[in-house]
Amino acid sequence: MSYRNTKHTSSNCHGSYKTYVIVFFLSIILTIIPFAMVMNSYLTKKTLMAVLVICAVVQIGLHLIFFLHLNTSSEQQWNLIALFFTVLIITILVVGSLWIMWHLNLNLMS
Repeated sequence: MSYRNTKHTSSNCHGSYKTYVIVFFLSIILTIIPFAMVMNSYLTKKTLMAVLVICAVVQIGLHLIFFLHLNTSSEQQWNLIALFFTVLIITILVVGSLWIMWHLNLNLMS
């Protein structure tokens, strides 16, 4: 079976070696920054948590765009819909669990 006749369009183009290396080093930096701040206790707990969440969200975005090649093209439409649905379900589970635990703590621990 020969794959010589398969066509690659420009929309299926993956990133270059240069972009992979740049995003890899950005990911390392976005991991080291919160780690160093937590280990050295530079800021308050709320500020540390905000820095950690911001670095995590930026790193997730970098991975989705540059490594998983998610974009707004028509070929990626179903992948984006699946991603948004997954985020919605996880948000419902986390917020619902926190709400249940808060109400249990309020009603049973007093």
